[in-house]
Amino acid sequence: MKKIALQLALILAVVTVYGQSQPPKVQTYGLFMYSFTRFVQWPPEASEGDFEIAVLGESPIYTELKTMAERKKAGSRTIKVTKINSVAEFKKGQILYVSQDFSAKYADVAAKIGDSPVLIVTEQAAPGSKGCVNFVTNKEGRLAFELNQAAMAQHKLKASAELTRLAIAN
Repeated sequence: MKKIALQLALILAVVTVYGQSQPPKVQTYGLFMYSFTRFVQWPPEASEGDFEIAVLGESPIYTELKTMAERKKAGSRTIKVTKINSVAEFKKGQILYVSQDFSAKYADVAAKIGDSPVLIVTEQAAPGSKGCVNFVTNKEGRLAFELNQAAMAQHKLKASAELTRLAIAN
């Protein structure tokens, strides 16, 4: 357990020395998203084939995730990243990243996903957005994330204790 906590701490520390191809905020989002692939447990029916991440709407996170997917894997699974322009385009995947452009349409996203084992991640959560994970700015002005345990349970997902400790309670 200490090893996993140390790995998460190192991932977060890398943000300060990570390359400058994207703004630091986007790099941090990418690092968090990769951590989610490792520290969230999906049910068996969602644990086969490629690990699919869909980005809903315009966001620089798409480019960051594509770059990450070229170098990393989710366990032994290849990471596949796609960009979609509407909720209707989402067919399947393990993570759905909802850009700020779509935060006002969160109810449509939630209706489309239902209780499928999909980790819904929102960018700077708007009121009423209750994704499994919501990126927020903490009291110190740094990027952090909220972990919505009720939404995680609804989607049959389990967060590791390490991920839960790093999150802001929601």
